[in-house]
Amino acid sequence: MSQLNIGDFVLVEYNSARYVGEYVEDRGNFALVKVLAVLKHPEQGDLHKPGEVEGIAFFERKALAHRELVNARKRMISPYEGKVPNYDESLETAFYELKERLKQEDTPFNKLSLQRLDDVYKHYYKDKHFK
Repeated sequence: MSQLNIGDFVLVEYNSARYVGEYVEDRGNFALVKVLAVLKHPEQGDLHKPGEVEGIAFFERKALAHRELVNARKRMISPYEGKVPNYDESLETAFYELKERLKQEDTPFNKLSLQRLDDVYKHYYKDKHFK
């Protein structure tokens, strides 16, 4: 990881998702990061058994909230260059990009992931009035 300073914008890989955030605090091997935008929506299902649907707990995952603080491993953080996207717009884009990718192949995993994404939308994103 490059040298980062408090207040720097960072790219964070966290639980299969990718976010833009603000570096808030150094915590040794971890860093406290405030989420500012979503670049990749979290995958659905079991992160330890990707692509599987049988004999596992198939979790639904929503994106981290705007300004949510996350304790991320420093090795999963890098400097972010460029303009920070609007949170709501970036969330909507990331959500629909994942849905479209899952629709490309008709598999049991993709079908169940799409069902979980529909649940995520109903429970967390409906009030955001996505397209």
